[in-house]
Amino acid sequence: MSQITKKAARQRLHRRIRKKVAGTAERPRLSVHFSGRHIHAQIIDDAVGKTLAAVSTTQEGSESLRANVASATEIGRRMARQAIEKNIRRVVFDRGGFTFHGKVKALADAAREAGLEF
Repeated sequence: MSQITKKAARQRLHRRIRKKVAGTAERPRLSVHFSGRHIHAQIIDDAVGKTLAAVSTTQEGSESLRANVASATEIGRRMARQAIEKNIRRVVFDRGGFTFHGKVKALADAAREAGLEF
């Protein structure tokens, strides 16, 4: 018998979520990904297949940020700021198969506090 790895289980969950969650021009998708070291967030219009805004801990000026709750909070604020500059207020949150707890929750709460609606 083979065991499903943690990564494969998360990807399977993400595929299931993506069947229901899609971004449109009026309400794009806020997608998040957490690797072992970094955090990535994007706002995507799935109708066109275009990334409208993106923030991650690998960008310039983010050298001190890593994959932890404090950094996730900062990434959420930056994502919301960038979205509001591009007149995006409402989004659909795509947690990427990750449990809505810890870093995911911190990023989502920070984005909501900074002005995004979801």
